[in-house]
Amino acid sequence: MFIGICGSICAGKRTIASYLTEHHGFTHLYLNNPNNSSSSQDDDTTTTTTDSSSSSTALITTTTSSSSPKTTFSTPESLLDHVTCNWQSRFVTTDIPSSQTLSLYTRRPFFLLISVDAPVLTRFKRYSFKTPSSCITLEEFLTLSDQNLYTGPTSLQSLISSATIQLLNTSPSLSHLYATLGNLDLLNPLRLRPSWDAYFMSLASLAAQRSNCMKRRVGCVVIRNNRVISTGYNGTPRGLKNCSEGGCKRCNSNTVALETCLCLHAEENALLEAGRERVTQGAVLYCDTCPCLTCSIKIVQVGIEEVVYSQGYSMDKETAEVFKEGGVRLRQFVPPANGLIHLEKLDFK
Repeated sequence: MFIGICGSICAGKRTIASYLTEHHGFTHLYLNNPNNSSSSQDDDTTTTTTDSSSSSTALITTTTSSSSPKTTFSTPESLLDHVTCNWQSRFVTTDIPSSQTLSLYTRRPFFLLISVDAPVLTRFKRYSFKTPSSCITLEEFLTLSDQNLYTGPTSLQSLISSATIQLLNTSPSLSHLYATLGNLDLLNPLRLRPSWDAYFMSLASLAAQRSNCMKRRVGCVVIRNNRVISTGYNGTPRGLKNCSEGGCKRCNSNTVALETCLCLHAEENALLEAGRERVTQGAVLYCDTCPCLTCSIKIVQVGIEEVVYSQGYSMDKETAEVFKEGGVRLRQFVPPANGLIHLEKLDFK
């Protein structure tokens, strides 16, 4: 596993890297870039070797300190070659100088990008505490921070927005930060390669983007033997005006009279597309929203063996009872947390 960490000034990226090295056996890798302060080191012992995995000779400097060895590479390519040749080990880097470097790293299936940020006042206080002799003002720090995020070829904002996991680090102490990071399960292999559940649920969510229903977007995928049979999303039938264009009076008003709705549900569309003869033994239906009661009886009728859903609905209890009696397994898929995560508000035991 190879984790890259990017983030704004004093957000905590090196602290998170230290957590990975101290608690999960990661090796911290650096780039020999004079413009990157994270590459500067004041260790006692330095040895130089040659990276034989690269097509060209690249300098690898291993420095020894009281904490852990540090390995520095002359180019992103030589760093990536080293990681690739040792892909079963764990590596972390805070040196991602450009979007080109990130593009290089993301080609590998074992790479995960994490960004970390914090409110500007929190970062300013950390900076002032860390460098008390600098006597920098808040306005000067804002200028420095904006330059770091938005200007020049090493602008970080594009990197931060590309991160799979975006951490908001307002943790009040190191112990709290480490505890929340432990609960976050950063090393979950599903973050690198999605499980079948995650894969098919992503397809269902993608199908939902095609929905034209004014009330709710829903997507569905029917699979068998891990192969897609059909997909569906909710909206008005073929040939009728789209719901989003006024085709369904019920969805375009505040009425709750479901019997007047002209929209087909995502599950109905997927089952119609598949046809009864293709929904044979072992068929599984993935839906980003738990099926309603009307769809549940149709799912039982066609012979679906299992239903996997992501979000709950108002009829979950009734649907579960129908599936139980009809012999259809029902379970909810909960993926590992991605996107923006506020560490201070993350519950842990």
